[in-house]
Amino acid sequence: MAEFTVTGLRVVRAAARYQSFSRAAEHLGYTQSAVSRQITLMEQAAGAPLFERLARGVRPTAAGRIVVRHADSVLDTLDNIRGELRDASTGVAGRIRLGAFATATAALVPRALAAVTPRHPMLEVRLREGLTPGLLAALSRGRLDMAVLSGEVDPPDTVATAPLLDDALYVAAPARHPLAHRVSVPAEELRGERWIIGGEDPRGTLLGAWTGATWQPIVAYTARDWGAKLGLVAAGLGVTVVPGLLVPALPAAVAVVRIDDPAAVRPTVLAYRKRGPDGGHPLAEALRDTAAVLNAQLRARLRD
Repeated sequence: MAEFTVTGLRVVRAAARYQSFSRAAEHLGYTQSAVSRQITLMEQAAGAPLFERLARGVRPTAAGRIVVRHADSVLDTLDNIRGELRDASTGVAGRIRLGAFATATAALVPRALAAVTPRHPMLEVRLREGLTPGLLAALSRGRLDMAVLSGEVDPPDTVATAPLLDDALYVAAPARHPLAHRVSVPAEELRGERWIIGGEDPRGTLLGAWTGATWQPIVAYTARDWGAKLGLVAAGLGVTVVPGLLVPALPAAVAVVRIDDPAAVRPTVLAYRKRGPDGGHPLAEALRDTAAVLNAQLRARLRD
C-alpha cells in the first residue's frame, strides 16, 4: 500500500495552489510526468481521488482539501525543524551582558530573550537592571556589552546607539476612574488629579517629562517601586505616569490613557560598545522586533 511522503505532500500542495499539474511541475522543477506519478501515489495512499481533472487545470476534491490542509501543517513543521537546526548549528554562543531600565524589563526584555534563546541555546545573557545614567556609564567602562536606555542619550565615543521606539507616555488610572474609557487626555485636564510619583521632585520623575510650568501636580504618594505605584493606583488612591513599554504588564485593575501632549514621548534606544556585539547581534535584532510588536499591540489595545 502506498504511503504519504514529504515529496508527495509537497506536490499535492503545489498542484492545489496552482490548480494545474503543469504549473506545479514548473514551480517545483519537476517534469509533468513526475508530478502526475506523485499525485497517483498520494491518491493511492488516500484511497480516494484528490483532484478533479477539468478541461483547464485541476481542482481539489473533498479528500484533496483534507490532504492539502494537513500537508500545509506537516511541511511548515518540517521547515521550522530545518530552520531551528540551521540556527543551532550556526547559532551565537558565549555570554553577553545586557543592561536595561526597570520598565524595559517588564515586557520588552523578557519577550526578546524568550524569542532569541530557543534559536541560540548556547547564548548566555546576564541581565542587569538600573537607571539609564548608570547603565551608560557601565557600558562605557566595559562592564556591559549592550543596554536598553531611556530618554535622550549622549553616548561617549566608545558607545553607539540605535533607536528602538519612541515610547509614548500614559496616565495609569483606576479601572473605575472617569478617564478609564478615554483614549487620550490633554495634559491640562490632569491638573486636579492626585498623583503617585517616584521621587520628591516631580521634575525628576516621568511626571516631569511632560508637565509644563502652568500648574503644579498634587502629589498624594511617593513610591519608587513600580509594584507599589500600581498597587496604589489600583486601590483608587491616585494616578501615575507609565511608559508604553509597561502597559502589557499592567494588572486588569489599572486602565491607561494616552497623554495628548507633544512632549509626552520618551525615546527608547539600544546602546552597545563599538568593540563588541553590535546592532546586528541576534539579541539586538530580537529587541528591535519585540519593540515593534509591543508598539503594534499597544495601539490595537487602545483602539479596542
